[in-house]
Amino acid sequence: MTRAGPQPRRCLVTGGAGFIGSHLVEGLLAGGDSVTVIDDLSTGRRSNLDAARAAAGGRLREVIGDLGSTLAGMTPANAEHYFDEIYHLAAAVGVRRVVERPVESIETNVFQTAAVLKYAAAHRDAGRQVPLTLIASSSEVYGKSSKAPFSEDDDVVYGPTTVLRWSYACSKAIDEHLAIAHNASGRVPTAVVRLFNTVGPRQVGEYGMVLPNFVRSALADEDLVVHGDGRQSRCFCDVRDVAPMLPRVLREPRCRGGVFNVGSDRPISIIELAELVIGTLGSRSRTKLVSYESVFRAGVGVFEDLRQRQPDLTRLRAAVGFAPVIGLERTIRDVAEEIRSSRQGASSSVSAEVG
Repeated sequence: MTRAGPQPRRCLVTGGAGFIGSHLVEGLLAGGDSVTVIDDLSTGRRSNLDAARAAAGGRLREVIGDLGSTLAGMTPANAEHYFDEIYHLAAAVGVRRVVERPVESIETNVFQTAAVLKYAAAHRDAGRQVPLTLIASSSEVYGKSSKAPFSEDDDVVYGPTTVLRWSYACSKAIDEHLAIAHNASGRVPTAVVRLFNTVGPRQVGEYGMVLPNFVRSALADEDLVVHGDGRQSRCFCDVRDVAPMLPRVLREPRCRGGVFNVGSDRPISIIELAELVIGTLGSRSRTKLVSYESVFRAGVGVFEDLRQRQPDLTRLRAAVGFAPVIGLERTIRDVAEEIRSSRQGASSSVSAEVG
């Protein structure tokens, strides 16, 4: 789609109060666009939008509620309800959440993505231009393939349906199929991004996110709990590098109907990450290895982990010139500073209440 002139875009961000979504919202607003956020706050937080809210100048609209129900009550014929771009980031997140709430996770991912694409297609029936629509997927889609690095056109390999972990991978793969099918049929112009281990400020460790959990433990000089033998490797990329890539992918005509890995391609083992956190923060913590069975208490064999997960970024770099600039040490320090600030704020609130 080619826009006529520099007029601001009308953007919808689902999951916009979440970790990645809130950074995206800030970037869109900084670019002069108007943004509507829909979030049920199941994992997002209204406080994540504080900075965006302060700078919005009336260009931010927040809708708190279930995504499917909210979209069902909206019509693109209404001037408030049509959009130039849709960024679908709402999803079940975190390995722990997926294993502990599998039905909710599957239904959230599949049904909500279908609802978003149906809503985008409805713009045509209302006489509006159909919005460019970005679907956020996950590196989990690659399953347990042993190939390295992962390329977008690689075959995917999943475990048996009796292992709950793979339900998330399958649900995100269905999301991708839906997006690609809508684009191929001419119903909705889409692009899919497969996110690899995005980290940074505003990420919480409640659902098993490793970096904020490590940082929180290191600040308290507690053991950093590492699952398995700690030699499994991942590639971590700061959210402040990732979020600006999403509009660039969506707005690049060569990305229509495509799938793109987004993240860092520099692997680090989890035990090395723990040691880096300890060293960067000058902590007296130690690392502690624990078995997966002791963490995911649904029985032996219910959880499988991957030895490595590294993206091939060739396609992304060719399309939009992606080059992460924020190093992992800086991310660790910034996450630590945010945790310290939140603790100080909590202490001040308690003191005020007691006084």
